[in-house]
Parts: sequence; C-alpha cells; structure tokens
Amino acid sequence: MMKLILALCALVALSECFRVPLIKGKTVREKMMEKGLWEKFRKEHPYSPMVKFVQDGTESMTNDADMSYYGEISIGTPGQTFTVIFDSGSSNLWVPSVSCTDYACQSHKKFNPSASSTFQNASEALSIQYGTGSMTGYLAYDTVTVGGMAIQNQIFGLSEAEATFMGSMAADGILGLAYQSIASDDATPVFNNMVSQGLVSQDLFSVYLSSNEEQGSVVMFGEIDTSYYTGNIYWIPLSSETYYQITMDSVTINGETVACSGGCQAIIDTGTSLIVGPSSDISNINSWVGATTDQYGDATVSCSNIQSMPSITFTLNDYTFTIPASSYVSDISGTCITGFGGSSDSLWILGDVFIRNYYTIFNRGNNSMGLAKLA
Repeated sequence: MMKLILALCALVALSECFRVPLIKGKTVREKMMEKGLWEKFRKEHPYSPMVKFVQDGTESMTNDADMSYYGEISIGTPGQTFTVIFDSGSSNLWVPSVSCTDYACQSHKKFNPSASSTFQNASEALSIQYGTGSMTGYLAYDTVTVGGMAIQNQIFGLSEAEATFMGSMAADGILGLAYQSIASDDATPVFNNMVSQGLVSQDLFSVYLSSNEEQGSVVMFGEIDTSYYTGNIYWIPLSSETYYQITMDSVTINGETVACSGGCQAIIDTGTSLIVGPSSDISNINSWVGATTDQYGDATVSCSNIQSMPSITFTLNDYTFTIPASSYVSDISGTCITGFGGSSDSLWILGDVFIRNYYTIFNRGNNSMGLAKLA
C-alpha cells in the first residue's frame, strides 16, 4: 500500500504531495526489557516528560523510552541519510556530527560536513538540554531533503557531545515541527522553510500512526488525505502558538470525570509516546482502569483484563474523543502497561497513545488542530 501511495505521489504535481513513511520500530523499553536491563535503565534515566516544554531559550528533550516512530531524511549534497523523530513538540532539526565521539553517537549515523558541497557553517554554538543530560554542538546550513523535496539553506544543529541515554534511541536525531517562537537560537524550522520556499500547497501537515504494523505510518506535508479518515474533521483552535496547545474540557470514564476537572491545557505531541498529565490525575485514571503503579511510575494491568477495561474519553472543544483499552495498554513481552505518565506539571501531553486513534492535522494556516476518526 505504501509503495502505491508513493507511486501516486510521483504522478501528481510535486507541490501537492509531500510525505514521509514512518517506521514503527522497537522502543528502548522493549529492547531493555528483552535484555533484562529495564529496571536499571529506569533508575538511571527517570522519565521527565515535561522537561522539553520548559521554555528557557534552549530546546529541551526527555528520555522517552517508548518512542517508536521514525522517518528518513537526507542532508547535504550528495545526501547523507538519517532517521529522525518528526516531533511536533519541538522546533529544531539536529543530527550527530562526525566530530562527536561520545557513546551515544557511536550507535548512530553522523553527518560529515566535508562530504557535502552545499554545507555552510553558521559558526554559532547550540546547546539542547535533556531531562538526563545535554547535547552540545553547532549550527550550520545545508540542503535538507524530506520526502523527496529539497529544502534549500536549512539551518540545523550538529551534535558534538550527547547525553549517554541517547545511545539507546533508534533515531539518529530530531526534526522539530512546532512554531519558531520556541526554536533554540531562533533557528527557522524545516516546515517554515517548506512554506516560504513554496514547496507545499497548504500551510499544514498531517499524521497517521499505525497501531501495530511496522509499516503504514506516515507524515504528510501540505496535504490532507481523505483516504485515512471517515466522517467529519473536528477542528480545535490552538490556545497557544508555540507547541500545538489546546484547551481540554475534561477526561471521563463511564460518564464520570476522572481528570482535568474544570478544564486544562494540553499539547498534541508526536514526539511524546504516552498520554501525560498531572500525577494525581494520572493516578486516578490508572486506579479507575485497575492498574497497579510501581515506584518508577509504570502502571501494569493483567493482560487478560484488557477486554473488560473501560474506554477513556477526552473532551476537546466540546467534541469527544474516546480511546479503548486495547489502544492505551501495551503488551511488552507479557507485561501489560498502561500508556499514561504522571508529571509535576499541570499541562497535559496527548502523545502517540492518543494520536494513533485519530487522523491528526496540524493546521498552521489557521492555528488549529484537526482530528478525524480513522477510516
């Protein structure tokens, strides 16, 4: 099916069709659990999901051990290929450089500036703070190719030192899709340049995340594909044009409000795997679904109970979006964990556990989010 879609894309005007297949690979958690190393890793690298949303002039990331969606881009002339997380919760593009000798860089592809005829050094330092360390490097300009479309003079970061936990991630780097207002060093994001260089026909991008297949997931630039959804697109205005932040009315189970009582703020984020909320609210949700939470915040349920567990409804802009237990529980090597993470912040993150259930449109043209039921 994906080959057919890409073939169709090649037949239409280049400015109309602009998409990147995403690979759903094994997560850090899955790899670590298979090797019996998860508990040790969890102690050393605590999950701090809100760190990336602290606006302090640097782009922050966190150790997200459940990320599983990666896409391929190339940088330079001729192109050097990298896998990146297409992250709607940050705004910078960065990949490792050949001058990085840290453990984290040894397991990833590294960009070689001397091998690109279009490379230009911006001679400006870059520092990105992580929940468990930092990445330092420098900024540069080069041609970045995404989905076969070449973006000229794109500013991006090259890491020279990376936090150790990055070595466990499958992706080489990050491609941020949020607004320029939160970009480290005010670097122009890739999508902004796609629009300003006339590469996309609409000022929006959309995402379909497959639940269990390795293939099928895709990010589409400048395009809403009607084959991915059925019924209406429900539009939700952004409450902040930094991340894709919206107002959430409530979270309910069987008609009872279990979280976000009286309303709250939420970010729809492809770069966070779980649904994250204030620890007290998340504890309440996990209690309602019959989960037991350990000291690290992992909530487990009996795998045999999934069919009888309740659905959870998120109300956004008076529209209801319901997530079944089969979608918010993951079976990892016989251990079933819920897809909810607690934080000390009042902000919610609707990550991949939520996005997998809906065709999701990030509309920059009118600063809104579109959600539609999957076809």
